[in-house]
Amino acid sequence: MILHRYFARRFLMTFLGVLTVFCLMMTFIDLTDQFRRYASEDATLVQLVSLTLLNIPQGIYQILPLIMILSSIALFLGLARSSEMVVTRAAGRSALRALWAPLFVALVIGTMAVGMLNPIVASSSREYEARSDALRGESAVLTLGSTGLWLRQGNEDGQTVIRASNANLDGTELSGVTFITFMPDGGPSQRIEAASARLTPGAWALQDVKIWPLNDSATPEADAILHDAFSVPSTLTGDQIRDSFGTPSSIPIWELPSFINRLQTAGFSAQRHLVWFHTELALPAFLLSMVMIGASFTLRHQRGGRTGLMVMFAILLAFVIYFIRNFALVLGENGQLPAILAAWAPPLAAIGLSLGILLHNEDG
Repeated sequence: MILHRYFARRFLMTFLGVLTVFCLMMTFIDLTDQFRRYASEDATLVQLVSLTLLNIPQGIYQILPLIMILSSIALFLGLARSSEMVVTRAAGRSALRALWAPLFVALVIGTMAVGMLNPIVASSSREYEARSDALRGESAVLTLGSTGLWLRQGNEDGQTVIRASNANLDGTELSGVTFITFMPDGGPSQRIEAASARLTPGAWALQDVKIWPLNDSATPEADAILHDAFSVPSTLTGDQIRDSFGTPSSIPIWELPSFINRLQTAGFSAQRHLVWFHTELALPAFLLSMVMIGASFTLRHQRGGRTGLMVMFAILLAFVIYFIRNFALVLGENGQLPAILAAWAPPLAAIGLSLGILLHNEDG
């Protein structure tokens, strides 16, 4: 038990050291990028620093597997060079048993990353996107709530709020739709209800329409007008509507199931968010695979000039697994693989491969 605590403490200290180095590097790199990106905008130093601090959690979260593989390599290289692993084997402990403590630490880190860091990253990502849009003079046009789909469009003549009970996959065809138009001074000018609306270049094409004038009518219902078809000018595009959903990473994992249900109820495809949800659940297993890959090539006593070669093999294998994982996620988002298979197959395969290498090399 004392030996396990020692290995766990060594691995945790190594992980925190590597994490600190990457945090400092990414902070300076991101701050430089923010200066370049908003060089033409009226942004202060405080705003740019705040954007950098909001963007750092997301960057660290994305490279967490890289930090884990480097920490694993650094730990086992240190144990091998100091002959601590040789002493451990001589005491009757196999390398596989010595690996339990780092694996447990990696599992705890992965669980905390999903349960605690994920909501922080989601919150900071949303705030970062909001502040970035504010500096560029942009804003999201779509909101998905429990009452349906909400859109907003506007120009110099006023703003229009759109609510729909259902939509197609890209949000360009709506059903059970209501348009409420506001004048530049903020007062409502008219209300339009239609059975369906389809986004065409420069306008919404409405069917089965009823229009109530609200600005100069004492009895809007008496002055209501019926149309079989009607056109409402619009500056929206299908790409704007799709981009307004944001990335799945901007939604905390605890809220993802309900958000997926709302997406499916509104008629949108939730495959991308479903794949991301299972990917987050599989993150602890993926971090475990990174530790096992690092151990597979660096756990043995290092002799001669093979150390650099083994480290290179470990990093290359980790990048190959990372690439396969991302490729599987793309297939899952496109619907060519089930979400569970796309998220869980790469880390489980990596664990099986690294375990096979460890068993092959283990002579204790």
